[in-house]
Amino acid sequence: MTPDDLLHPRPEGLYCPPGDFYIDPVRPVARALITHGHADHARSGHGAVMATRRTLDIMALRYGAGFADATQQGSRAPVDVNGVSVSFHAAGHVLGSAQIRVEWKGLSVVAAGDYKRGADPASEPFEPVRGDVFITEATFGLPVFRHPDPMQEMARLLKSLHLFPERAHMVGVYALGKAQRVIRLIRAAGYTDTLYIHGALKTLCDYYQAEGVALGPLEPATDAGGDKARFAGRIVLAPPSAFAAKWAQRFPEPLIAFASGWMQVRVRARQRGVELPLVISDHCDWPELTRTIEELDPQEVWVTHGREEALVRWCALNRRRARPLHLVGYEDEAVE
Repeated sequence: MTPDDLLHPRPEGLYCPPGDFYIDPVRPVARALITHGHADHARSGHGAVMATRRTLDIMALRYGAGFADATQQGSRAPVDVNGVSVSFHAAGHVLGSAQIRVEWKGLSVVAAGDYKRGADPASEPFEPVRGDVFITEATFGLPVFRHPDPMQEMARLLKSLHLFPERAHMVGVYALGKAQRVIRLIRAAGYTDTLYIHGALKTLCDYYQAEGVALGPLEPATDAGGDKARFAGRIVLAPPSAFAAKWAQRFPEPLIAFASGWMQVRVRARQRGVELPLVISDHCDWPELTRTIEELDPQEVWVTHGREEALVRWCALNRRRARPLHLVGYEDEAVE
């Protein structure tokens, strides 16, 4: 028996033949195991969905209560799915995100999904989980990617706010995970004033707060009576797509910032018209990816969605068996 007998790629996603289920399928299937709630991993229309309680909650918030015919909560305690042992372990990516460990006839594979190792008070911390095979993402799988301390990036934001008190600071954040993490970082940096949020962020911010993630005072970023001046020197958080619309022009001299690991690539910042790039990622950088592989020490590494070839090459140079999966349908960062 080989690992491919337990999990292998299909057009729909990673398929487990003995368990007859898929992990993060990109098309509707009869049974799906979901690592987290971002739209490129969690889709509606499946027959049955197994995920952590929080991911099931998030999918219901985003897609409606009937997003699947049936749901089942996964946890650290193994559950039998057609003879395959399945367990869910924190991935540190966003609230509710999980690595999925599958075991059958003594062979085990850990599908990490998207994950990060850095501290994040808006997410459960990454749990190292060993298996014969470790499936790692490679979103930032090039040696050039080395994320700075997020608090350093927050200091840059607050310094800009001090230097330009007449300007509204518009911070681009994705609705799930990034928005709540950036808000917590802003609070940790000592900023206690009201933060203003786009309506697209409200539902998930409310959910995070209901789950015990304190975000401090938040108010809608609405143009009350045309009073633009009240947003001068304020921080406004919104999905990046909002800045391409007329919405952002309602604020005084908007200074566009964007929180993303891709802001390390300056050409991307310029293409988006970002004046203040904030390098804050919910994925591992290169040192974290390689450290995780060394720490878990699997017999084989499978690399997916990202810079697969570089990480596979690193494994070869370090005498580790590895191969790319070439899965399609997953974004570098969630498009919200």
